[in-house]
Amino acid sequence: MDLLRALPLLPCMVAFAKVVETGSFTAAARLLDATPSAVSRQVARLERELGVRLLQRTTRQLRLSEAGREVLGHCRQLLNAAGAALDSGLQHLEEPRGQVRLAMPKAVGYRLIAPLLPEFFQRYPDVDLQLRLDDRPLDPIADDQDLLVRITEQPPAGFVARPLREMDFVLCASPTYLRRHGLPQQPQALAEHECLYLGETPGDQRWQLRRGDRVESVTVRGRLACNHSGVRLEATLADLGIACLPAFAAEAALTEGRLLRVLPDWQYLGPYQGTAWLLYPPDRQLPAAVRVLVDFLLERLRPAAASG
Repeated sequence: MDLLRALPLLPCMVAFAKVVETGSFTAAARLLDATPSAVSRQVARLERELGVRLLQRTTRQLRLSEAGREVLGHCRQLLNAAGAALDSGLQHLEEPRGQVRLAMPKAVGYRLIAPLLPEFFQRYPDVDLQLRLDDRPLDPIADDQDLLVRITEQPPAGFVARPLREMDFVLCASPTYLRRHGLPQQPQALAEHECLYLGETPGDQRWQLRRGDRVESVTVRGRLACNHSGVRLEATLADLGIACLPAFAAEAALTEGRLLRVLPDWQYLGPYQGTAWLLYPPDRQLPAAVRVLVDFLLERLRPAAASG
């Protein structure tokens, strides 16, 4: 029997198995929240479709035929498989286990997420992670991701958006570079320095800075353009120039004095700024593995936003 023909008979198979299990149509009907006549019709339909008698009916009892015993075995296998499928689904909803796919910009993954992995894996030994580092704006559904981090001023409509932290950029250079070339006092002075910039579009060489109501633009130059903040950070530490870096990428080097802020009273204006949002599709019950990762990232990354 092909699958399309068998599908409508699934309730009939359940009814047949429950009649045998309980010993009567009436008891099976109570179990299935149906009437005895409805259960009897389902069993009769199954017998009609199979072309065999499954139950020998008498006034006092029901007795399985030889064919009925064979069919009953298959029906019980079906019920056991259905129960196992439901248990497996509920287990994924209730217990943190399985793989979670998380996509994020490269710098966020390398500087913010990667250092947290040992703690997460220790907390949740049955959860696996598949990380995708991509600076393009991805879609959780179209790109087959459970969660993604997107940096934007306004999260896209149609998704649950949880704010993780603010993403600011800072200008900085090594103490050695600044001793050799001097510390810029105004934005326009950047044009006289080696600057390390993104280099993905021509506009990346145009830096905009704001202080209060005043906004200044300056076209910078430099021998190194790179679209990875980790490379720009290492080049800055190697005394190659003034870089515009995500604050979280430069934070440790600034704290340790290996880098110094340049024009600290001025705010850099440019792409890849705003809030880092954690996005996932709405209107669905999150599996436990996804839910614990959401809670973990909010717990570990949100305090940084609160502290500025």
